[in-house]
Amino acid sequence: MPVSRRSTGSPPRPANSETDDEEIRLERTLTIFKPDSVSAGKAGAILAHLEKEGFRVLGLRRTRLSPDQARAFYAVHKERPFYGALVTFMTEGPVVVAALERENAVAHLRKTMGATDSRKAEPGTVRNLYGTDIERNAIHGSDSPENAANEIAFFFREAELI
Repeated sequence: MPVSRRSTGSPPRPANSETDDEEIRLERTLTIFKPDSVSAGKAGAILAHLEKEGFRVLGLRRTRLSPDQARAFYAVHKERPFYGALVTFMTEGPVVVAALERENAVAHLRKTMGATDSRKAEPGTVRNLYGTDIERNAIHGSDSPENAANEIAFFFREAELI
């Protein structure tokens, strides 16, 4: 969900400057540090990586998904052949969910995560650094602003996003 905020930290401008009303369009996205990265003790490193990329954490929670929660969250993939394995994997251990915010958050998180198959991910991306393959790829990220809003609401109430 895009959020408008007046940019801060800029030097004072003349009152007639066309950029006086310039706003930064912030967007929200959701990420999940998957069981493989959490069990490997990499959640802190991944969070630090995302913060270095300019993401601001609005909400953060460590949890363990029940099979019903995982099935509901990944319902969009229900007809795909990997759905059962995905639900099993996502329920095998704790995950860390985070609501994030920054300019162009969805696209920037997708770039920062890297290719779905960790073996094909660009060097320096989260999946390249912390994933091992196409299933155990360390991290989930929303694929659109609309899905981000739905996914954030799945895990957080608006009042929890600070």
